[in-house]
Amino acid sequence: MALTGEAIALIAKINKQYGEGSLVVASALKDSGQLATGILSLDLILGGGFPRNQWAEVIGMEGSGKTTVCHQTVAHNQRLDPNFVTLWIAAEAYDADQAKMLGVNVDQVIVHATTRMEEAFQVMIDAAEARAVDLIVLDSYPALVPDGEAEKDMDEASMTLGARLMGKFFRKVGKETGKATTATQRPVTGLIINQWREKIGARAMHGQVPKTTPGGLAKNFAYYARVEVARAEWIDEARQGKGKARIGQVVKFKTIKNKQIAGQKVSQSDYYFEDALVLGFRAGEFDAVKDLLTWGVFYDVIERRGAYFHFGEQRWKGKDPLLDTLRQDLTLQEELTTHILHTADPRVHQEPSQQGLNAEESEAEAA
Repeated sequence: MALTGEAIALIAKINKQYGEGSLVVASALKDSGQLATGILSLDLILGGGFPRNQWAEVIGMEGSGKTTVCHQTVAHNQRLDPNFVTLWIAAEAYDADQAKMLGVNVDQVIVHATTRMEEAFQVMIDAAEARAVDLIVLDSYPALVPDGEAEKDMDEASMTLGARLMGKFFRKVGKETGKATTATQRPVTGLIINQWREKIGARAMHGQVPKTTPGGLAKNFAYYARVEVARAEWIDEARQGKGKARIGQVVKFKTIKNKQIAGQKVSQSDYYFEDALVLGFRAGEFDAVKDLLTWGVFYDVIERRGAYFHFGEQRWKGKDPLLDTLRQDLTLQEELTTHILHTADPRVHQEPSQQGLNAEESEAEAA
């Protein structure tokens, strides 16, 4: 049913008064999609990646891999688009060497080093308004200091200053990030790194102390997605005649909040912070092939029949031959990734190639 004349007149009046796009028909709203992280296990539980034109929080304990996830997101999108630009608010020192290890082109990263909370927030608001960058990362919120606290002596109280500023920031920046839902403007995505704290005054239950994050409760409603990053276990590699070397960790992801798809989803991925001489990984790499096998079997993109694995017309006897093929065939990796993401949520990425679909249909008919 078409809109009535009265409704059309209302849209014209409001748009004339408050600017074009103030009132739009819901069917005309623009879906900006997701900003993929390049970590398949994380992209799947997020619904394809971090939401564009929205803000997301990356939370964890020290050394869990929060900054690594953000660097990996930057590097992955730079590989897809050489013109991808990131604004990195470095409340903590920006480690260019770590960024390069993870594949980041630091020539495409603009760094603003400050610990002043008001300054950091204003720079992010200005960047969102200017649409000059594709991604804004704040590393990290707890390292920022409100001016009101900086001006006080050490023995003077300054509670809630940061929380009030955080709420004000989201009220102001939401106006800028929300514009691109109806216009053809450059989408911008915001990631804010935060840390867990023990909840003051809360009683431990079953040996666990309730946790919270700095910045107040209001921010939790403003985030479109909140992801916890945690270390599940270490990865050690035996070195001939030298014992074992610690070369990586299993990183566990959990979506605490996710307005794209259902939240409270969990996944994990192997990350190597040093060269794995035996396994063949370089420092800064995630085991993308292991993720492909795990999720390919989970979503039946890779069919498992006894000891055999099938994908299209290809067949492998045992897991190791399949892993070896995947590590050598980048085209097969890309095709599997597309199929898995599409199977998990058809809205996320483009349709799998028709050639791949035909191969699957042929195998199904043969069976």
